[in-house]
Amino acid sequence: MPRTTVVGLCCLLLCAPATADARPPGWAVAVVDQASRRVLLLQSAEELMAYQGPTRLPVVWEWSADRAADLADLRPARSWTDPDEAKSRIREGRRYLLATASGGLAVVVDTATGATRWATDVGGSANPHSIELLPDGNVAVVASTGGWVRLYAASQGPRATTHATHLLPGAHGVHWDRRTGLLWALGDDRLIALRIGGTPAAPTLTTVRSRRLPEPGGHDLAPVLAAPGRFWVSTATGLWRYDPAADRFAPVRLADPADERDVKSIGDEPGTGRLLTVAPDHTGPCDWCASVLTLHRPEGTRVLRGTQLYKARWWGGGW
Repeated sequence: MPRTTVVGLCCLLLCAPATADARPPGWAVAVVDQASRRVLLLQSAEELMAYQGPTRLPVVWEWSADRAADLADLRPARSWTDPDEAKSRIREGRRYLLATASGGLAVVVDTATGATRWATDVGGSANPHSIELLPDGNVAVVASTGGWVRLYAASQGPRATTHATHLLPGAHGVHWDRRTGLLWALGDDRLIALRIGGTPAAPTLTTVRSRRLPEPGGHDLAPVLAAPGRFWVSTATGLWRYDPAADRFAPVRLADPADERDVKSIGDEPGTGRLLTVAPDHTGPCDWCASVLTLHRPEGTRVLRGTQLYKARWWGGGW
């Protein structure tokens, strides 16, 4: 790809504020690669499917805590071990990368400057698995081994550590629903909704809904972009669409039932409804990773040689 094209695409994806109606043609894909310890922003699904390899990956932007000088105090050589989440969020006209790593790091990065907006090390024994940015600037983090949801007072400073904690065994996913003002979190066997109280400097969390999953092994929680207010949920052997209004889990059937098992991430592309999933392929040294991105409706796969992918997200929007 010519350099001018890359610069133009990076500006479209990273710099321009997103609106509810903004639908860039061919949304990019962000992946978490544990092999290189990087978050990689790849080209659109169409361009990915045209990628044949084994030449250089079609990367238009990347980030790693290992190269962030302003994170040196949090010892990324340890805390950035096994990165496991990457999300795009918009706040006050700026786009942020939200990322976590099993080693303990949780971080919010301004994608236009690469500067860290907020970060903390929750400790590797907690195994943080997902992160969310709230409208007031505070940040929610969930940790699977720690078994908790935390709401950090990140609005108070780049290393603010004051937080509210809600226990949730096996906490893996978290999402802020701006329509209802609820913070949703996914645990091993429950999906819960939390009401935020207190003040930005001293937040509180209160459960307003707790729903048992159709089966244990809750892993990914993501918004259904084609149906705002609903959620994708992955469990040990299945995929589900949850409708809070009806309080109902509906099974998601893919062309190959094997693709419904052990899914680490799931999401739909705005406009097309195409699904993107990542699930372990058990072919490399990382048993929980994959080197394959899988697309559904229509079907397609792309092998990204040399990678150890944990999650993939459509990149865009301010959800």
